[in-house]
Parts: sequence; C-alpha cells; structure tokens
Amino acid sequence: MTILFKQLFSLLKLLNSETGQNQIAAGIAAGFILGMTPAFSLQTLIVFLCLFVFRIQMGMAFLACFFFKFIAWILDPAFHAVGSAVLEANALHGLWTTLYNMPIIPLTRFNNSIVMGSGIVAILLAPVIFFVSRSAVVKYRETVVARFKETKVWKMMKATSFYGWYVTYDKHFGS
Repeated sequence: MTILFKQLFSLLKLLNSETGQNQIAAGIAAGFILGMTPAFSLQTLIVFLCLFVFRIQMGMAFLACFFFKFIAWILDPAFHAVGSAVLEANALHGLWTTLYNMPIIPLTRFNNSIVMGSGIVAILLAPVIFFVSRSAVVKYRETVVARFKETKVWKMMKATSFYGWYVTYDKHFGS
C-alpha cells in the first residue's frame, strides 16, 4: 500500500513541478504506445530508444504504460478485428510477404492480428493522446494548482520552517 501512495505522490509532484507539459505529454503518449503494443517486440525497443534519446518524461511513460496495459487487454478483440482486416486485405498480400522475408522486420511480429491491430491503433491515436494529455496538464496547472496555492492551508504550510528546510533539501538532493 505504501508503494501505491509513493507513486501517487510522485505523480502529483511531477504534475506540480517545473517539468514541461510537452515532456509529460510525450511520456503519456510513449506509455500509450508501450501499453498498447506487446511487451517483447521490436516496437518496444524503438519506443525505449526514443525515451532515452529524446526529452521524454520516463516516469510518466511507465505509469501510463501500466495504466494502458489494462485497457489493451480489454481491447484485444477490437485489435484482432483491425489486425485481421489489414492482414487479410488482398491488396497488401505482396507487401506482407516481402516484409516477412526481410531480416529484421519479422521481429515486430506484425503477422499476428492482435499485434498488427494494436500497433495500428497505437500509432494512429498517439498524437491524439499527446495533445489531449498536454491540454489536461496545462488545465490542471492553471486551475487546481493555482487554487491550491491560494488556500490558507498552503500559505500556513509555506510559512513554516519545515517547508523552508524541505525546499532547501529538495533543491540539493531532490530528483
């Protein structure tokens, strides 16, 4: 139970931090792709590479991945339908044969209908997830954080010496 509270407090700290909303939104979008696609595939390695190369908030990506894995499990029948439709399209049979005979591409496991469907859905919806989560972070910071900082409780807590010690500690040793 303490791990859950620790993660919740870390999420609130991240949302209230000076971390850019684009980094947080990119983390949510990357977590969406990680959560929707299979765990051990080439797609996962590509997303992890993007996490390490670009300025993407990793904590938010892993949290979003955890959340979206449960949703992906529920949506597997829909992914199967989308993947089957794409894989069984007569016009694409030559493309699938060519891709399957390439050296690295079969590691994506694209010939599985659920993998294909989840990959298509994840790639198509990732930009939407990015922009929706970016606007949600901005609205959260403008409304919730601004209102909380105006409360008497926050002003009293900020006036304590403990808060001053915490700010100093967090500046030197915080994450």
